[in-house]
Amino acid sequence: MTKTLSEMAVEVLTTADGRAKTALSHAHARTWRAAREAGAPIPLGEAAPPLRPSRPEKPELLDPRDVPKRKPGSEKGRIALLHAVAHIELNAVDLHWDIIARFTDTRFPLGFYDDWVRAADEESKHFNLMCDCLEAQGSFYGALPAHAGMWRAAEDTAEDLLGRLAVVPMVLEARGLDVTPGMIDLFRRAGADDAVAALETIYAEEVGHVAYGSKWFHFLCGRHELDPKDVFHDLVRRYFHSTLKPPFNDEKRAEAGLPLDFYWPLAEE
Repeated sequence: MTKTLSEMAVEVLTTADGRAKTALSHAHARTWRAAREAGAPIPLGEAAPPLRPSRPEKPELLDPRDVPKRKPGSEKGRIALLHAVAHIELNAVDLHWDIIARFTDTRFPLGFYDDWVRAADEESKHFNLMCDCLEAQGSFYGALPAHAGMWRAAEDTAEDLLGRLAVVPMVLEARGLDVTPGMIDLFRRAGADDAVAALETIYAEEVGHVAYGSKWFHFLCGRHELDPKDVFHDLVRRYFHSTLKPPFNDEKRAEAGLPLDFYWPLAEE
């Protein structure tokens, strides 16, 4: 019997190993797409996602203040940077499956699920690209400690879909649009062509993930006759436990549907 989409999402969330998690994510994305193309979409169903996804024993998760700082210009520093990006991408896989399973009580067009399945599928590719780069450098995901706070935004917004959309794609993933060009330059200067190619793929595809967040955020605000900018500001102040720091990649943010007046006022507070 075919699993529902929610059951598929929970299966990914409860798989601990990173490579196994992303293989399952790819498989379920293929199944969803094939059913959609055949005109027989898989039922959404209902499932109970865990508050926290399963994780491998390594990396050790530390308070952000305790994660060792390494100079990015050194080989060890570049490995640490790849490891940090791999950790972000693995969390992103779970975040996108979690939004599918957690908010089934909110009615959406099937395009909502198409978008987040595609995003989860792409994040799975991104994690594996980073793992391939690490392994080419004689390292692996789990070799270094990682940031324990990555899942906090998901826990804080577990009962607030607008909050989830505001903080995860429209703040955290948008931050990736700001910082990735600098990372690409750093690896290009080091002659690390595989890392440059991987990061360029991530950079191009993350624009879409931010755009999905903005699209469905505006969709829900329109449904409830809310002002999107005011709601965004309120939710970011409530759920984002840091400040928005320039410089911003205004061009790519605009391409993803994030207007200047959404984020600049929050940066200036």
